[in-house]
Amino acid sequence: MRPELIEASGLLRSPDPAAMERALDLLQKTVFSFSMKVCGHREDAEDTMQDVLFKSLPHLRKIENPQALAVWLYKVTRNRCWMSRRKSRFAPEHTLSLDELMPEPAELEALLHTAVHSPEAQAISNQNAEQLHQAVQRIPAKYRLILVLHDMEELSAAEVAKITGLQEGTVRVRLHRARLFVRRELAARTSGKARPATKPSQRSNARRSVDCKRIFAGLSDYMDDTLDEATCTRFRDHIQDCAPCVAFLEDLSRAVERCRTSEVPCESTSARALRKVLLQEYQRLTA
Repeated sequence: MRPELIEASGLLRSPDPAAMERALDLLQKTVFSFSMKVCGHREDAEDTMQDVLFKSLPHLRKIENPQALAVWLYKVTRNRCWMSRRKSRFAPEHTLSLDELMPEPAELEALLHTAVHSPEAQAISNQNAEQLHQAVQRIPAKYRLILVLHDMEELSAAEVAKITGLQEGTVRVRLHRARLFVRRELAARTSGKARPATKPSQRSNARRSVDCKRIFAGLSDYMDDTLDEATCTRFRDHIQDCAPCVAFLEDLSRAVERCRTSEVPCESTSARALRKVLLQEYQRLTA
């Protein structure tokens, strides 16, 4: 969970106007940042932030702990984002398959010849936030929501499950596929090559190791240390002896780290003006 929500939860109970303003500032930034990552458009994010926060004011002091605050706030914001989606809600939702997201042999070969700690690799990891934003926006919506909540908003799989109404196992599956998708998008932008548009059935039929396929399907669980001890040992033994899996895991880890360190600023004249109005209304409600 983001530390901003933990701090805000404590400040909301203070009678000090400065503490209230600080809490509203933190909530405002959280809602705007989350909305930008999910909605993708600044106007939608600003409208969502204003609408959600005004509707939240009567309920904030009734929420007893940071976990409850996070689940409630993200759920309300998610619903508002879905309402403002620009894409037709009748458009078919793309389902990502692992086979579709597996790297081609040529890509693995290229990863093997990339020096991870070279100046070029460091430059790749420091690419601008807009590139990451575009990559995240290309993830199908139901997968993007999970990635944003888990990796960018720092919520646990259990908390994401409460917000989305999904089983934790489903959250883990969608998270892994979203991570694989964003890694592929970033890799395509880094290499200057267009994102593959082929369907899984059209992809290369090159023979792949059964062990590598099984490892590939569980890389996120391995990275997040959610595997049981025996399975984790099997993964570790395989990865230590498989250079392509090592290279891919490192590339995936860099993509996840970029998501985790992504920030979306919310400071503007309109944001500050909105905060003053919110503070006045919150003081009136709690008087």
